[in-house]
Amino acid sequence: MAESDTIFSSKVKYNGLFDFKDFYGFAYSWLKEEMGLSVSEGKYVEKLKGDSKDIEIEWSGTRKVTDYFKFEVNAKIIVMGMTTVEINKDGKKAKMNNGSIEISVQGNLIRDYQGKFEMTAFQKFLRSIYEKWVIPSRISQYSGKLIENCDEFLGQIKAYLDLEGKK
Repeated sequence: MAESDTIFSSKVKYNGLFDFKDFYGFAYSWLKEEMGLSVSEGKYVEKLKGDSKDIEIEWSGTRKVTDYFKFEVNAKIIVMGMTTVEINKDGKKAKMNNGSIEISVQGNLIRDYQGKFEMTAFQKFLRSIYEKWVIPSRISQYSGKLIENCDEFLGQIKAYLDLEGKK
């Protein structure tokens, strides 16, 4: 079995105006294109409450870094009380959404994802020696890169929502 360590875990909350369709597209394409992840949507639930909506989305994305390391990023988006409102944008009426969004991101570094060191007890012993004495700098290098990517994703989401809400 592959070894998985949670390297990054954080969340961002936003309350205000946004365009949900554009936000969804921005976040999904950023994970795919900027982080190079193969993203799948594990959950999409919409609940209607009168004239407002609650939405819950879960994405999981992976990227093979080497034959030994793989990045896994799990994102959870919860939208509460989303309503459609009309605003004046450059003298024209435009429809936007109002509500609160919470984005949680978890980054995992998976080692030996192909299970090559899992065949026998001796190979597991060799893996522990390999990780402790041969590649500790590589483990910390890839951990830092994963933290940097996840933090940049949340930073881009924050900047996008702040800009979008001020249009």
